[in-house]
Amino acid sequence: MSKKVLIISSSPRKGGNSDVLCDEFLKGAVDAGHNAEKIFLKDKKLNFCTGCGFCQTNDYTKCSQPDDGNDLMDKLEQADVVVFSTPIYFYAIAGQMKTFIDRICSRYTHIQNKEFYYIMTAADNSQSTIQFALGEFKGLMACLENPVEKGYLFAGGVWKKGEINETPYLQQAYELGKNV
Repeated sequence: MSKKVLIISSSPRKGGNSDVLCDEFLKGAVDAGHNAEKIFLKDKKLNFCTGCGFCQTNDYTKCSQPDDGNDLMDKLEQADVVVFSTPIYFYAIAGQMKTFIDRICSRYTHIQNKEFYYIMTAADNSQSTIQFALGEFKGLMACLENPVEKGYLFAGGVWKKGEINETPYLQQAYELGKNV
């Protein structure tokens, strides 16, 4: 059965290491017959959540901000599978991803029964590097209805743009996407 896959790349560098892994995941998902789309957050206008409460008075169906947030949330609601991809800075997710997650507040009661994958890159290659980042994703999952965390890829030891190309992580991202 074909699934709708939404990949959210929070890399600040187009073609950066985590962004390239998104492309490989996308290729795998498409090769497996799924409808997949990647969104590069840096190309979007996405303001911070202001805590204004507008979404609460509108049954969590829209945000008051005049930016790309409502369109992004529409895509998130419609997806069957969601991939969050982030470089890890100082043991945490990138600010672009945190802003996106905070904006989910406007729709979180409508984000239900989805499969989630995480792609993370870091200069440090210790598995303990990802614990705080995973905690932030798990915090979001605790607020959603029936999320299914399907897996993650941690690509450590990559810092400079392009270093990911010399690793087995490309194939791992492809296989993760192919097995959605």
